[in-house]
Amino acid sequence: MPEGPSIVLIKENLQQFIGEKVTSAFGNAKFDKDWLAGEVLTTIKTFGKQIYLVFDQAAIRIHLLMFGSYSVDEQTKPEKSLRLMIQFETGSIFFYTCSAKRIDKSYLSEIDWQADVMSDIWNPSQAKKKLKSMPAAMVCDALLDQNIFSGVGNIIKNEVLFRIGVQPESLIGNLPPKKIAQLVAEARRYSFDFLSWKRDFVLKKHWLVHTKSVCPKCGEKLARGHLGKTKRRCFYCLNDQKLY
Repeated sequence: MPEGPSIVLIKENLQQFIGEKVTSAFGNAKFDKDWLAGEVLTTIKTFGKQIYLVFDQAAIRIHLLMFGSYSVDEQTKPEKSLRLMIQFETGSIFFYTCSAKRIDKSYLSEIDWQADVMSDIWNPSQAKKKLKSMPAAMVCDALLDQNIFSGVGNIIKNEVLFRIGVQPESLIGNLPPKKIAQLVAEARRYSFDFLSWKRDFVLKKHWLVHTKSVCPKCGEKLARGHLGKTKRRCFYCLNDQKLY
């Protein structure tokens, strides 16, 4: 599943279509697409793992889910995978194996944009407050909670926990205030590192524990398991990460 930084990159790659008029649209997404013809793409917004294509009349929400993808100007996947194609006067956008829905533009005003770790208005104080309200939650689940850390996915989760020296099964209520602060700060900091490395096509080279077998600090074998309520893969060091 693409994480927040990857969604930001998609937004950057689609900027060329802002201000462009739609000439046609089709695909197997389950909403009427006829209204798009003649519409102008006014802006593109991202929230966590979602992209919002905003037009005069309404908006389209794209969520790439686990295996979604996109392409520009050329259809690269089979017709059965094509959820939505939008043809502009100067080019086309194709979205595959994803969720594509028409939404009312008023919905955008209901989104808590301050929960997005990539946002200019990210609110770390709000994140800390939400964390303190869930003391029984495992930290591995809390980091994947999109109401707190919108855009954080499994890669960011594993790398952040290694950076701050906390085991994934630690309970939020057991973390000292200093660790809570580190958790919130690193979730944002690593997200922007991720973005930078992704732009340079070197992201995997910088992974310290995600999908790795040996701890880069102590050299011991990393523990791994599908932990927490989310049952997502965790990679961590029993020596260099503490269980709280």
